[in-house]
Amino acid sequence: MTTLLVAKQILMTIYSKYEVYITPILKFMLALIALLLINSRLGYMESIDRMTVVLIVALMCSFMPVNFIVIMSGLFVMLHLYAFSLECAAVIGVGFLLMFLLYLRFSPKDTLVIVLLPICFLMKVPYVIPLAMGLVGTPASAVSVACGVVVYYMIHYVTQNVSVIAGMAGEEMVARFKFVIDGLLNNKEMVVTIMAFAVTVILVYMIRRLSIDYAWTIAMVSGVVVDIMVLLVGDLMFDTKVPVFGMILGNIISFLLVLVLQFFVFNVDYSRTEKVQFEDDEYYYYVKAVPKVVVSKPEKKVKQINSQKLKAVQKTRSAH
Repeated sequence: MTTLLVAKQILMTIYSKYEVYITPILKFMLALIALLLINSRLGYMESIDRMTVVLIVALMCSFMPVNFIVIMSGLFVMLHLYAFSLECAAVIGVGFLLMFLLYLRFSPKDTLVIVLLPICFLMKVPYVIPLAMGLVGTPASAVSVACGVVVYYMIHYVTQNVSVIAGMAGEEMVARFKFVIDGLLNNKEMVVTIMAFAVTVILVYMIRRLSIDYAWTIAMVSGVVVDIMVLLVGDLMFDTKVPVFGMILGNIISFLLVLVLQFFVFNVDYSRTEKVQFEDDEYYYYVKAVPKVVVSKPEKKVKQINSQKLKAVQKTRSAH
């Protein structure tokens, strides 16, 4: 455990020292992964489905605010959909606009969620995002999580119905609009997932705010259990055909990943908890103080040998 704490302290020191270089690199990597995944899932416009274009845009994102990654990702999606179907581009464009307004109104600081959640869906561990946002976010973070879920399922719906939408090219535009809109609005799996993730975010937030020992751990376990229960109940009620084993395994992996987040963000020693009571002219104060677990880096000891001792050692070696 001490080794992990020392490693944590070293990493934090390195990041604080080289933050001006590390942050652009991380933004570049996130933008690169997001754009490559969009191109691999859609890829209908050949002019932007090129590695050189992706690298240039990702490099631009590394020097811009994080919101710029969301904007460029949405632009790539819209351009691909426009090349494939005007109806898909129009419907999903309106959806993006509504989500953008909700995002700005309720949770403008949770930008990364909208990008990270679709990526986590493709990695089969989307459950890590609501758990993490419940720990480090606010109840309003449920809006950003919901937006991320909608983004993934909109793209997923288009990719799953490519042949059907392409086959409707000869029909009227109204029919094509109706097919896309009905498919998105009647997606019961998306609705159940939004409900499960929103409940998880709010529950985890409420429990981790309690003044009890191991509040974060209890919140994470409760979040995993509630997320699984809501998804299972939704599957029974709406027949969403959720893969039960994969869902449970994904929640377990997400719990382990969030444990790493807790280690870096909220690592405390409950055995040294102190409760303090004091007062002033107007109030009585009851304070519970839980110390953080902090270990300083081990200092290297350098043993100096003066010239006389060095000569004596050399003479002894030569005598032998």
